[in-house]
Amino acid sequence: MKDFTSLYFVGAGGIGMAALERYFLSKGKRVAGYDRTPSELTAALVAEGVEIVFDEDPSLIPDYCLDPETTLVVYTPAVPAEHRGLCYFRENGFEVVKRARLLGEVTRASQSLCFAGTHGKTTTSSMAAHILQSSGMGCNAFLGGVLRNYGSNFLLSATSPYSVIEADEFDRSFHQLTPFIAVVTSTDPDHLDIYGDEEHYLESFAHFTSLIRPGGALIKHTGLKLRERVAEGVRVYTYSATGPADFHAEHVVKGDGTIRFDFVTPWETITDISLGVPVDINIDNAVAAMAACRLVDAPAEAMREAMATFQGAKRRFEFWLKEPGPGGRVMIDDYAHHPDELRASIESVKALYPGRRLTVVFQPHLYTRTRDFAPEFASALSLAPEVILLPIYPARELPIAGVESEIILRDITSEKKAVYTKEKLLNSIKSSNFEVLLTAGAGDIAELLPAIRDEYKKQER
Repeated sequence: MKDFTSLYFVGAGGIGMAALERYFLSKGKRVAGYDRTPSELTAALVAEGVEIVFDEDPSLIPDYCLDPETTLVVYTPAVPAEHRGLCYFRENGFEVVKRARLLGEVTRASQSLCFAGTHGKTTTSSMAAHILQSSGMGCNAFLGGVLRNYGSNFLLSATSPYSVIEADEFDRSFHQLTPFIAVVTSTDPDHLDIYGDEEHYLESFAHFTSLIRPGGALIKHTGLKLRERVAEGVRVYTYSATGPADFHAEHVVKGDGTIRFDFVTPWETITDISLGVPVDINIDNAVAAMAACRLVDAPAEAMREAMATFQGAKRRFEFWLKEPGPGGRVMIDDYAHHPDELRASIESVKALYPGRRLTVVFQPHLYTRTRDFAPEFASALSLAPEVILLPIYPARELPIAGVESEIILRDITSEKKAVYTKEKLLNSIKSSNFEVLLTAGAGDIAELLPAIRDEYKKQER
């Protein structure tokens, strides 16, 4: 890296790419890149000094990124191989690497806490980063969501030996990492367009555990199908929201919008943990994050304070409207895009607001995921009395014949169900007296949230 004075990121607007861009800006490198469309994140990156264009034309690459001796090119697997800018770099002798390889370099140069899993990894890694940062231990954190405590998905420390990494299994990216502490939150099959079947998906996680450096530790959720392979000298622990597990919660108390519990470790019990984002799934997430941080000697009081002040990551059970009073209307947004995530999100909302009518707006993400899990999505969505589906968000994929949101809709058993365009959704908000509204999905539904909230607030009551 010392030989490169500039970096060019193809897919610069991705949340994971943004953290690396900010990291290398802090190291004095010149940073530029391409993304398909402008966004709030690309605007923030440009303001911080990243030069971003939204056209594939190689002539728009800045002059300081045209020397293969001084420019490293980084890309995300979501970018198609025929991308004109990427082709230019490959045809002209540049070193072109995946984002995961750079993250791997960070893990090898630090004591890294790496959080992997089908779901839960963004919140657990964000909690761990907040613990280390607020304790004064510090860390360099590369996260998959923007932390509301910091307004960023990247935390920087010039002196801390620790890094916190969200370890992504897509395209086997987490195989580039060398964890000191590895956490595995879940192994429910996903990305079957990459892995083919559950067996190969589980094998990928097993390989990830083999990369933990000797002297480190694996912390895995109880009940996983994971068959870990760890090096000699790597400790293995289990965790759960409730025992039995090496790390777990006891004396859980819920009420008045709060959740409190005692955190039990193999050596001690840390009492009176209060969740800043009080939903059931965050008991699990908090136990995992605190377990990892306790293994690097984060102080008990610092963990207690961090959990109470943790505001969560954007688009992870994020409140957009919360009117006061027992009948106050509520709008919550969540990134849930896997059936198990969606089920957990819906169940959490129902537990928070028992007896209230729940409407879920869900945007399926990827044709392959919709094809592979349509019955499971339908089952999860059927927990809500009212469901609205948006058309599938394709991301990196081309359409698949016969795969559309309607294949989920037909198996939903809710009282009311429909597929709406974005325009029809916004129009429906004007005339629908929603009580509790949950929006979910990993696509561009996030861009609709301000308009949905504004229309929601203007409803006559």
